[in-house]
Amino acid sequence: MGIRQNRHRVILWTMSSVKIKKLWDIFCQVIDNYGDIGVCWRLAVGLAARGERVRLWVDDPSALVWMAPGGAPGVEVKVWTQPLQTQNLVIGDVLVEAFGCDVPSELVALYADKKAATDHPFTWINLEYLSAEGFVARSHGLPSPVMHGPGAGLTKHFFYPGFTAETGGLLREPDLIARQARFDRRAWLKEKNIDFQGERLISMFCYEPPALNALLDQLAADERPTRLLVTAGRATVAVKACIDAKNSVKSAWNGRQSLLLSYLPTLTQCDFDRLLWSCDLNFVRGEDSLVRALWANKPFIWQIYQQHDDAQYGKLEAFLKVLNAPPSLRTFHHVWNGMSQDNLPMLALPQWQQTASQMRDQQQQHADQVTQLISFVSKKH
Repeated sequence: MGIRQNRHRVILWTMSSVKIKKLWDIFCQVIDNYGDIGVCWRLAVGLAARGERVRLWVDDPSALVWMAPGGAPGVEVKVWTQPLQTQNLVIGDVLVEAFGCDVPSELVALYADKKAATDHPFTWINLEYLSAEGFVARSHGLPSPVMHGPGAGLTKHFFYPGFTAETGGLLREPDLIARQARFDRRAWLKEKNIDFQGERLISMFCYEPPALNALLDQLAADERPTRLLVTAGRATVAVKACIDAKNSVKSAWNGRQSLLLSYLPTLTQCDFDRLLWSCDLNFVRGEDSLVRALWANKPFIWQIYQQHDDAQYGKLEAFLKVLNAPPSLRTFHHVWNGMSQDNLPMLALPQWQQTASQMRDQQQQHADQVTQLISFVSKKH
């Protein structure tokens, strides 16, 4: 009799401990620089790696061909058409609209109808941009009732990534730090046909920074050789245009050949991480690469995305405050982003390395974004 009772208890415990996978619909609109789809892809992969099922709806998924050529288990990429094809579509459990994109009304109507007919529990997340500004902690998790349209009566919830315990955290895979510790820099550089001879390595992922010309002059005048690893796209165009202009005025500006250049092809997300791990200093832009530079535990300079009303400057100042940036690093950011017309400061990598390491150690104390998002949704369900 006792054995039967124990077996019964085991069965009950097993049934109650089984985690039911949720189906997530993540909507992403590609704007101009692939930052949105980069963040959404990492989010989708992170959710799937934790056992969730994910449909990533993208209006232009072409960037994933080079960004994530192998796809990811548990992530289904769907083309976001206008209108959205919803025939025979299974309704999910979580609806995520990323960065202010409007979820198609056809899908919202299906969610609303199912909830009304079956009281189907689902959560509607408004995933916001990353910021260190004070309003983020105040706004994270707040409800936003839908008053009009097919979703009237439903509620969205704001989810803000951030740098404090009161926010949604940062995207970070559980094994990220361990993978970086195993990384072989020389082997990766050789694989990418980069002729590394022990020189200082600097990655360049930028828009068109006002101080690019000054940086190239500084590196060319330095006695220590530097290899600039320039990413494909706008960074390559900007660097080549700057060098062409220099050569037309003074062909011997890099006479000592202290500045070496390697122009890179498009990189997968995994290889972009490895690029940041390889370098002694990383120039990054936007949101996704900022977070990856932070986890790389190397000095970095951030070029923030420019907005028409210069709102990016307040956002940059808030981040530099959280970073606890020393004066040299703060001034470099101001000049690099066009906030100041001062001379570009000299690189101070040992001091900036200490700042970067302190920031990474601090951020590791917070739960990562995917863990927090799953927990948030589970509580709402």
